[in-house]
Amino acid sequence: MADTSETNFKAKGWWWRWWCGGVGCGPWEKDQFQSQGEEIFFEEWYSEVVVQSEMIEYHDISGCYILRPWTMAIWETMQAFFDAEIKKMQVKNCYFPLFASLTVLDKDKDHIEESEVAWVTKSGESKLQVPIAIRPRSETIMYPSYSKWIRGHQSNNSTPLIRSLEFLWQEGATAFATKEEADKEVLEILELYRRIYEEYLAVPVLKGTKSEGEKFAGAVYTTCVEAFVPNTGRGVTGAAAHCLGQNYAEMLDITYENEKGETAMVWQNCWSYSTRTIGVMVMVHGDAKGLVLPPKVASIQAIVIPRPSKDADAQAIFDACLKPVEELSEAGLRVEADLRDYYSPEWKHSHWELKGVPLRIEIRPEDLKKKQVHCVRRDSSAKVNIPMVDMAKEVKDMLDKIQQNLFDVAKQKRDASVAVARTWDEFTVALSENRLILAPWCDEQAVEEDVKARTNSEAKSLCSTFEQPELPQGTLCFASGKPAKKLTYWGRSY
Repeated sequence: MADTSETNFKAKGWWWRWWCGGVGCGPWEKDQFQSQGEEIFFEEWYSEVVVQSEMIEYHDISGCYILRPWTMAIWETMQAFFDAEIKKMQVKNCYFPLFASLTVLDKDKDHIEESEVAWVTKSGESKLQVPIAIRPRSETIMYPSYSKWIRGHQSNNSTPLIRSLEFLWQEGATAFATKEEADKEVLEILELYRRIYEEYLAVPVLKGTKSEGEKFAGAVYTTCVEAFVPNTGRGVTGAAAHCLGQNYAEMLDITYENEKGETAMVWQNCWSYSTRTIGVMVMVHGDAKGLVLPPKVASIQAIVIPRPSKDADAQAIFDACLKPVEELSEAGLRVEADLRDYYSPEWKHSHWELKGVPLRIEIRPEDLKKKQVHCVRRDSSAKVNIPMVDMAKEVKDMLDKIQQNLFDVAKQKRDASVAVARTWDEFTVALSENRLILAPWCDEQAVEEDVKARTNSEAKSLCSTFEQPELPQGTLCFASGKPAKKLTYWGRSY
């Protein structure tokens, strides 16, 4: 067990370094941070780093946050990628109101908990005759309109309807004539979500299905991309795509006339991801110095910093910083120079490390003489000098390597966290070690509920992957002793 007082002291220590510009306490090394293992300190670190790195600001309403430009740039990068991809699938954007009437809400009451609903009861000083709900689920407000829009098979082809972004929550709602079309789209969308995590955020995920107990209320089945945070030993459902079947079509009379002139119910899907993606990225890559941003989503991919010495021509060094910015920007990279002369180079180093900028480019007196720049990687702290003549190509290659290395390291840590549990005793040991647990399961909802009860609701199924490892004949469920039907990942979750 780590010494709590020592851990807390060090946690405060590296913040002191940031605000003292390198004077006083040194940084808490990444390996030290990970070895401490106490989740409470990781949560404190996370809460601090998202504020101090200027990702968010707290709002005066509990649970609400202001997303600052540093975060918005990441979200907009993912949004641009996803929007372009779904448009290739002939998806269209639209917008639905925030509010829902009591009449519409009542139709979806079987899928909504009363505690999920917030009500508007006054307009100014006047009390509303009929309260208005702030919609707890998009289906509540969207699907009544579907029953008006969808008429014949001509309007129910592969051009589904989707609403636009609201509250930084991307969500699609689509309708199809056949189950096969709906099933196909679920997998296509899930693959796009995987790409957002793995190709942009450099976070490895598991693709699979949720259990009956964990699926979206009202869905026939739910698919997901599941991430894992080794520092806390918790899974995170990164994004999900649900096949709703014909449940809402029957409830809200969403029908169309097929080619035979017969009235038929549509098949529906819904799918979504949110700014939770960014939080997962922070948790997976961040270290004791602050954020570590993958180059593909960083609003500033490289920061140029002058490092004049006492005897050097400071103005010449400051002026020389403009050339890398111009050249690299023309090459399509996102680069800025920090030319503030009232901060020391050491302070700037700490500041941009905290904000997670992937690459620091320094210009020192010796660099001017040798016509080179000095580069420092945020992910590994590796340092290298590169000639100015080859700068654009070298920097691009370096950013690609940083992106790949972040993914590789995250995957190694995720995979090292996996524990195979064949019995209940093995399962409880792995759970106590905050592992991502792969266990044979009979796939019965009652058994999952029993697992939750026996672990005081700490453990639940996370994901049954599409690509199932081989299940030897005669394998028994770890929890019930019944014949196992699949291998499923279990653990704690956010």
